[in-house]
Amino acid sequence: MDRIEERDREAVWDEVLTELAERRAEFHEQSFVPRDFIEKLFPLGIYRHATPMQFGGEPIPPREFLQMVERIGRVDGSTAWVVGFASSNTYLGALPLETQAKVYADGPDLVHAGGLYPMAPARRTERGYRFSGHWKFASGCMAADYISVGLLDDSAGGKPRAAIVPKEQIRIIRNWDVSGMRASGSFDTAVDDVDVPEEWTFVRGGAPLIDEPLFRYPLIGYQAQCHAAIALGVAQGALDHARHHGAYRGITGAPPVGERAYYRTEFAKAYVAMQSARAYFLDVAEEVWETVNSGASATDDQKARIRLSAVNVSDVASQVVHDVAKVSGAAIIANSHPFNLFRLDAQVPQLHASLSQHMYDDAGAALLGLTPTTPGFL
Repeated sequence: MDRIEERDREAVWDEVLTELAERRAEFHEQSFVPRDFIEKLFPLGIYRHATPMQFGGEPIPPREFLQMVERIGRVDGSTAWVVGFASSNTYLGALPLETQAKVYADGPDLVHAGGLYPMAPARRTERGYRFSGHWKFASGCMAADYISVGLLDDSAGGKPRAAIVPKEQIRIIRNWDVSGMRASGSFDTAVDDVDVPEEWTFVRGGAPLIDEPLFRYPLIGYQAQCHAAIALGVAQGALDHARHHGAYRGITGAPPVGERAYYRTEFAKAYVAMQSARAYFLDVAEEVWETVNSGASATDDQKARIRLSAVNVSDVASQVVHDVAKVSGAAIIANSHPFNLFRLDAQVPQLHASLSQHMYDDAGAALLGLTPTTPGFL
């Protein structure tokens, strides 16, 4: 599907976000974002931004994609979570070029999902790997073209080997029953005794075979940034709501919350904290992009700051939503209240492995010239 002209982009964005707001309850009720809505994002370039140019992709700087994810997250965190995985096409750059050509044979707007853990034992065969397995957290799998699953393989150097499998060959177990990010469709997946050719596997985080700037950008760090951008969007949505919540008057007869000094103070503190963290987060993304776009490699210092800015923005976003919630009155605990979604979604990015608290220790070590304790951090 061709991308739209620049002059029409905002109109398409408005249409898509309006539809998202209207269908959000539907998505949450069924626990996933459906394919028909995902395809409406194709003209915006979201699902071809990480496709190699030689296969029709139209890469954009990470900063721009992160802002796209943020924009969607202001309306619905779950949908932003699913959209954020459009960046995972960068992982597929480690596939043989012949395989990539087959993957993108139907066009560059590829929807890829993956749940790699727990990694399944795999037996080597003449053509590749034979395995059975059951994996967790395949976010967005209901709308995917391909789903990657994780294999235990000594040749991967301690990193997970991923087998990329067409969705129709995967059994999706619809067991996603959660409070936060409810519509992310992070279902379990399973296969029974399949044989996958070696050329349809890759080492996640392995060296890409694509020589383009986006594939020189730190791959694991980019995934952390994408999850942090979801948190950023959720917090921005909460602040958007708080602006209009000032007229809320509780049942006690007290003045509207906007006329109370503590509400105004907490809102101001939350606002400046979020904008400060956001600015650093996007500035780091832009700096590293300029480095790799010039043909150079990202430095260890830059890789550490990508991870540090991502975990920081995730933590600040969660705290911002909490701080605004605590002065917004008891009405927001109702399941139907729009602020309730922000409350439930805000903490989820913090729980993702790429944004866990030990990232501060690893970033601190790297910035001090020491060795981080987490394998693959740099």
